[in-house]
Amino acid sequence: MIRLAIQKSGRLSEDSLNLIRECGISFVSSTYKLKTEATNFPLEILFLRDDDIPGYVQDGVADLGIVGQNVLVEAGHPDLEVEALGFSKCRLSLAVPRGVNYTSVADLQGLNIATSYPEILGRYLAGEGVQAHLHTISGSVEIAPSIGLADAICDIVSSGSTLLGNGLREVETVFRSEAVLIATQNLSAEKQEILDQLRFRMQAVRRARRNKYIILNAPQSALEAVYALLPGIKSPTVTPLAEEGWVSVQSVVNEDDFWHITGQLKAVGAEGILVLPIEKMIS
Repeated sequence: MIRLAIQKSGRLSEDSLNLIRECGISFVSSTYKLKTEATNFPLEILFLRDDDIPGYVQDGVADLGIVGQNVLVEAGHPDLEVEALGFSKCRLSLAVPRGVNYTSVADLQGLNIATSYPEILGRYLAGEGVQAHLHTISGSVEIAPSIGLADAICDIVSSGSTLLGNGLREVETVFRSEAVLIATQNLSAEKQEILDQLRFRMQAVRRARRNKYIILNAPQSALEAVYALLPGIKSPTVTPLAEEGWVSVQSVVNEDDFWHITGQLKAVGAEGILVLPIEKMIS
C-alpha cells in the first residue's frame, strides 16, 4: 500500500482525482473524509492543505503527493519532484494598480509588495537587482494595494479576472507552475514498484490527452503525400476501400498539430476525415 496526499479542495484537487480515476483506480471520496482507500489498487489517498503536502512527503508521512510546483518550490523541496503532470497550469505574477505608470521591474525598487510566495519572489527580485519590502499574506493578496498595505502584489494568476476585478494589472511573470507528482526519498522496493505502476498509468493517460486518433479516406495516388503528413506512432494503418483506387488511413496526431495537418491533408486529396479521442496511449 502506498499513501498519496492531494489537495483537499479546489481545482487542483478535482484535476488530481480525475487523473487517478482515468488511471482506472476506483475509490469513494467525500467532503467529510480526510482519507480514502482505493478498491482496486494498493493506494490510500489523504486530503490535505496544499501547503502541508511537501512537508508530509518530505517527512515520509505520505509516500507521494500531487501539488503545484509553486507550492513545492516555495516550501524549499524541489528535489521531491518526480514528474510534471501537465494540468492545473498557472503563473506567479507581479501586478500593480491599473493607474500606476510601470515600465520595468526596476520600478519596484523600494516599494512594498504583498505576496504569499516570499521565497520565490525574493529570489526573482534579487536576480533582477531589485530591493523591495515583502509583506507575507496567506490569502486575499489582491486587496492589499486598495487598503494601503502594499504598492504591488505577487500572486498566482490563471485567467487574470481576479486581478481585473480588484483594479490591478499584471506586469511581470515571476514563475510558471503546473501540478507535479512528488515522492519521498528512499521508498521501499515494494512501494517503488507501486509508484512505477502508477506513473505508467499516468503517462498513458497524459499521452492520450495530447493526441487524437484520425481516420480518413484518400486516393491511392495520394498515399505518399499522406504518409509524409501522418507518420503515426510507427506508420499509418492503411486498408483498401470497396471503391477501387481509394484507401482508408488511420493514424495518431498530436493535438497541437491537428488543425494545421488537417488542412494539408485536404489539400492532397483526403476526404471524410474523422477525429476521435484516445482513452489511453501506451508506448
